[in-house]
Amino acid sequence: MCTGRSQEASGTICPKKLRKPLPKPFTDLLRRTGEIGQLYDAKTSPQMVVINPQGIVIYDGAIDDKPTADLNDIVGATNYVNLALEQAMAGKQVQTPATRPYGCSVKYPDSTH
Repeated sequence: MCTGRSQEASGTICPKKLRKPLPKPFTDLLRRTGEIGQLYDAKTSPQMVVINPQGIVIYDGAIDDKPTADLNDIVGATNYVNLALEQAMAGKQVQTPATRPYGCSVKYPDSTH
């Protein structure tokens, strides 16, 4: 995704014609201070959090059940985020509200987190 920045946190350079300003909630998430990640006690990247309209965390953890970067493994993966969203939007309780996230550890600037 390209935002209003010329270079994303991932290092991807975004062409000017693709840059779009993001709404305020998204720009807050992209801040390099780590403020939002620390609020949700994020220790792994990626760590997915689904928050309902009332502001309650209804899912926190891995995106899926395949801790791999191999695209071939994704085909059979259970996407926990999609399931949480589908269940919540159907008015049901999220059956798997938390899983262990996998990935790299988050390094916060000037923090003991």
